[in-house]
Amino acid sequence: MINVSNRMSKTLGLPPGTVVHVGDQNPQKPKITIIDFDEREYGEHVLDEIEDSIAFLYKKTSTWINIDGIHDTSIIERAGITFGLHPLVLEDIGNTTQRPKFEDYEDYLFIVVKMLYCSKEDEDLWSEQVSFILMKNCLITFQETEGDVFDLIRERLRTGKGRVRKLGTDYLAYSLMDAITDNYFVILEKLGDQVEELEEAMLGSLKQNAAAEIHDLKRDIVYLRRTVWPLRELISAMMRSESKLISKPTKIYLRDLYDHTVQVIDNIEAERDIICGMLDIYLSTLSHRMNEIVKVLTIISTIFIPLTFIAGVYGMNFENMPELKWKYGYFACLGLMGVLALGMLYLFKRRKWF
Repeated sequence: MINVSNRMSKTLGLPPGTVVHVGDQNPQKPKITIIDFDEREYGEHVLDEIEDSIAFLYKKTSTWINIDGIHDTSIIERAGITFGLHPLVLEDIGNTTQRPKFEDYEDYLFIVVKMLYCSKEDEDLWSEQVSFILMKNCLITFQETEGDVFDLIRERLRTGKGRVRKLGTDYLAYSLMDAITDNYFVILEKLGDQVEELEEAMLGSLKQNAAAEIHDLKRDIVYLRRTVWPLRELISAMMRSESKLISKPTKIYLRDLYDHTVQVIDNIEAERDIICGMLDIYLSTLSHRMNEIVKVLTIISTIFIPLTFIAGVYGMNFENMPELKWKYGYFACLGLMGVLALGMLYLFKRRKWF
């Protein structure tokens, strides 16, 4: 099940632009990492203060500034002062319940996406908001906690493989979004495996917690759908954007990313149909099982109705009942009951009622 946090009540009544962290609390200290690169040079740094990163903005190289730990709202506010970010952008960075979106502030682009990943400690799926600030020769990313799906991108930056060190920060932003989108396929594959296992278990026997598992899978699929649908709109807006911060070569790659999001949506819709079908199968199986139980109980009750009638008749305390003084009356009564029971079983079998 995907773990998400919703605490929108924290922001009720506050003026626009107020930076409030909405999400899970993190005891770790925020971490600021910087990767400075171009086609020939590469440098990786860890800073103590966000203000120290301003020096990288005046270099001719491209810079990726990554901030882990937005639970400390002071670092968001200081980043806003350092880079000249709008107060509403700072508010959206701290609010992790944001819908994926794209906004153009002329001097920079603001992008919000949802990153899904499977934790190393368990099999639970986690959702994390990643905010992008795309400037000229600079990309700033804000993450909730340390740990993401960008290790392959970092490795390509270190080794100089691919185009990421040649095409600048807009291509870097595309690469990070592409890594997030590709990981959606991994999540869908895991959910697909769970669906198949549950289907096999349901076909074998009716699991007691099948309804709860189907409900959890349905919630995960709904959350994925709510995450990916806005992402498609976001990428489409970036493709149509006239901002100089997104180059024409990068827009070509954005078209490919758009196709990936459409494919993810198609897979989500297919899995959702399967899960809805599983719920119908579960309810049908439950109803069929109940009908079988009721049928068996009805057959037993029907067989014992005439037997109970005979036992009731001869259980009456009348003195003038000839059969009560007959020597073989008891055995004849039992025999009649047996014949009736066997005859009814034969009739039910012939009519294929069981």
